[in-house]
Amino acid sequence: MRAWQVHELGDPKSALNLVEAPEPHPGPDEVVVEVEAAALNFFDILLCKGEYQEKPDLPFTPGAEVSGTITQAGEGVDLQPGQRVIATPPLPNGGLAGKVVAPTSGVFPIPDSMPFEKAAAMHIVYQTAHFALHRRAALREGETVLVHAGAGGVGSAAIQLAKAAGATVIATAGGPDKVGICRDLGADVTVDYREDNFIEVVKEATEGRGADVIFDPVGGDVFDGSRRCVAFEGRIVVIGFAGGRIAEAPTNHLLVKNYSVVGLHWGLYAKVMPHLIPETHQELMRLYEAGQIDPLIYETVSFEEVPEALELLGSRKTYGKLVTRPGG
Repeated sequence: MRAWQVHELGDPKSALNLVEAPEPHPGPDEVVVEVEAAALNFFDILLCKGEYQEKPDLPFTPGAEVSGTITQAGEGVDLQPGQRVIATPPLPNGGLAGKVVAPTSGVFPIPDSMPFEKAAAMHIVYQTAHFALHRRAALREGETVLVHAGAGGVGSAAIQLAKAAGATVIATAGGPDKVGICRDLGADVTVDYREDNFIEVVKEATEGRGADVIFDPVGGDVFDGSRRCVAFEGRIVVIGFAGGRIAEAPTNHLLVKNYSVVGLHWGLYAKVMPHLIPETHQELMRLYEAGQIDPLIYETVSFEEVPEALELLGSRKTYGKLVTRPGG
């Protein structure tokens, strides 16, 4: 089978090699999945460069989320060959391959109505957004949510999930095209942060009260601005630091304005509270089949184009998710 492997660290174009790899075989509590679609993520770039928090031994295959069909099941597995699933194959044998092995704890059934590309694009970003909004921010119907980087993978998921929960959504994005995407996703108010001050827009849209929940995958100056437009008893959820600078949260300001700053490291839940992930998956499947969420895909690229696609992803010029199909 074909697989992309990193033999020497560097930018994706120089680090990734398309090789013929041996077919995988399942161990106890594992399945083999024939990959129909695999999502590309920013941390795949960091893995290639050796800059990610996890540093697998060389050579390794990146790729954290795939969708496909189970072809083999190991001992003690209830899942059946032929079942359509999302899978999260662990490193060093990630998802940018024709087939993967995954533990059953990282395999989730999908309905026949869901295309494989949509399934591959869903797991990480929708799980992250759902945990952020519901578990960490305890979002309530009727509240106002400010979503930063709304045209990105996790931001687009947050817009849809916030709307599904009955919230009013204000979304920021850079440039008219991405602002239009946020509007199409259901955002009630959109802000082009290149042209307008989101703080002023939020205050005007909420009649000075501010946003109840702020979804921040950017950090830096965006976090600083968010502190100025969060509502009384509001919650700022820190998702990541795409802006580069890690902001500080002065405790005197939290006290004076009576708001909370909470963090979300979604990956830890797999270790600390693993039962929550399949429960959330079931809810996401319900919302998908009800037409309330729909993963946003920028492009489905050929398997041969993966290095170039990762370079494009790193340029921040895309929206939603990039997906590839190993089979063609």
